[in-house]
Amino acid sequence: MSDKHEVGAGNDNPFAALGLPDADLRLAKAELSRLIHRIIKERKLTQAQAAALMGIAQPDVSELVRGRVRRFSLERLERFLNALDMDVTIRVTPRPAWKERSGIAVEVATA
Repeated sequence: MSDKHEVGAGNDNPFAALGLPDADLRLAKAELSRLIHRIIKERKLTQAQAAALMGIAQPDVSELVRGRVRRFSLERLERFLNALDMDVTIRVTPRPAWKERSGIAVEVATA
């Protein structure tokens, strides 16, 4: 089972609805930060404990769990997930003919 969040034209992307640049990237980063926050909560980690695991300062964890991800690259968010014992798989596929444009999708596999 997985939760799949498509990012692109015709989807519920609030960043696109606001006309913001790089809307698909913004949504992908928001989804990854949401997942990081969920893992921290599920494991009942303090922000200081999570910071130590991820190799960052506690105020950075605070920014992440608030969804303030502007200064965190997608790659860095992926490294944080790795530090939290999560595998990150990047899969590239051709754009289906029915889609107007290519985009980014975040898919979270559940155990």
